[in-house]
Amino acid sequence: MELNTRGRYAVMALADLAAHGGGAALAISAVAERQKISTAYLEQLFGALRRAGLVESARGRLGGYRLARPAGAITIGEIMAAAGEPFEMTRCASQEAAGCVMGERCLTHELWHVLGEHINSFLAKVTLEDVIKGIPEHLRADRSHVRSDSQSALDLPGRAPEITGGLAAE
Repeated sequence: MELNTRGRYAVMALADLAAHGGGAALAISAVAERQKISTAYLEQLFGALRRAGLVESARGRLGGYRLARPAGAITIGEIMAAAGEPFEMTRCASQEAAGCVMGERCLTHELWHVLGEHINSFLAKVTLEDVIKGIPEHLRADRSHVRSDSQSALDLPGRAPEITGGLAAE
């Protein structure tokens, strides 16, 4: 899976508005300069974000864009959806699709579908405010089951014994 620039840039731009706007409208050019994103590309993105009700435009000398709601009320999932960045991990267009490999579901379909559900669930819980202040601990993954870099997979219980010189070590 690869996240394309559209969704990533939309999140970066709205995080910039949240961090630097203080409720005031900011010029797209200022956001583009800080985030190192093309102004023309951001103009396209902000059109979609405005239509989704995530930003408001302000005209005039001090015009630009501001968040339409507080940063704590805008989720990353909403931003990704507005940017047209769906997280569908399977090759099928939907669960109802005829199949992903020659009319049949592939063997790993359920794995990728559940992973997509987890990603969407996580993005629906994380707000722009979380991004600015730091992702809260309760949203972070439990990494207690992940082995450290110094722990070999062969050292884990239930694994095959280490092979040395062609023979199993005893």
